[in-house]
Amino acid sequence: MTYPVMRELPPEQRPRERMLKEGAANLSDIDLLAIMLRTGTARASAMELAAELLGRFRDLRALAQATIEELSELKGVGPAKAVQVKAALELGKRLAALPAEERPVIRCPEDVCALVMEDLRDRDREYFQALLLNTKNQVLARETISIGTLNSSMVHPRELFKIAIRRSAASVILVHNHPSGTPRQAEDISLTKRLVEAGEIIGIDVLDHIVIGDNRFTSLKSKGLI
Repeated sequence: MTYPVMRELPPEQRPRERMLKEGAANLSDIDLLAIMLRTGTARASAMELAAELLGRFRDLRALAQATIEELSELKGVGPAKAVQVKAALELGKRLAALPAEERPVIRCPEDVCALVMEDLRDRDREYFQALLLNTKNQVLARETISIGTLNSSMVHPRELFKIAIRRSAASVILVHNHPSGTPRQAEDISLTKRLVEAGEIIGIDVLDHIVIGDNRFTSLKSKGLI
């Protein structure tokens, strides 16, 4: 198979540009390897060199085990490119060897408060955040969706679920603080129902909405309000 010269590809089809737009997970092994090589030669494009490397060493595991000298034997690679490839693959090996990260598990509203209370209770503005969970209710991330004023925070479903989709969340728990101390239960319920409905369409469950006060909290789910 013949691979095109990188500069002859339309910008939106080049591996580097595709990675910026689509993310690394959507690129092939050859695309990623071509990005590591950066440039080709008069004989072969970076993608052709990447394909030749993978062809010679069969797969990524064998490629990672190859020495710099073995990588350099391929015409057009040389020591400099071999070092780049070897360094990137070594980083991947070290990442794979790291111990599994302990992720907090959310079983009840108190678990949410243990994560967010100390940070949110004294804020002078309203922070609307989301805990993004996997299928085991482990916390993948805690994201701030919007920062409002003393007594208001505008949240659009698009902003919440764009982040949830990007992080491959199975469900979310909404969290925000009331720095003014003034309850706005009707507004909170209305917003939550809107987000729940949007989540149902997308396929990401909104499990609860926790409202944080000064060392106290309210779970809309526990109160049967959502």
